[in-house]
Amino acid sequence: MPLLTLAEVETLARAAHDGQTDKAGRPYAEHLAAVAGGVRARGGDPDQIAAAWLHDAVEDAALSEEWLAAAGLTARTKAIVRALTKEPGESQEAYAARILATPGALLVKEADLAHNADPERLAVLPEPVRTRLTGKYDRMRALLGLRP
Repeated sequence: MPLLTLAEVETLARAAHDGQTDKAGRPYAEHLAAVAGGVRARGGDPDQIAAAWLHDAVEDAALSEEWLAAAGLTARTKAIVRALTKEPGESQEAYAARILATPGALLVKEADLAHNADPERLAVLPEPVRTRLTGKYDRMRALLGLRP
């Protein structure tokens, strides 16, 4: 099976998340584009950029694990997407350990956290939600050894 191009991965991810919005009510594809751009800006390679576009697809049930297994993606991209797919009930510690154990996943999660914790994005949320999410993102950064 031929590998999907980054443009094809982007198109697929945008279609898979079509109609979904983030916590601020913005189209979810904006988050995916920001994470992919953040990975690119941090020197990420094509596998990591593809994973950035797909990082929430399985977790959000936008695409299935069966789709991912059969997709024209490198084994590394698939491994990164799986590492970034938080399982229901999974502890933050177990999730962070899997990310740290998967080559290439930390950079994608760093870009994801950077966009999630963007003060402009958080500013539009109600104070209790903003406080809860800020704490969650800070804790994940600490578990991953990332600077605040």
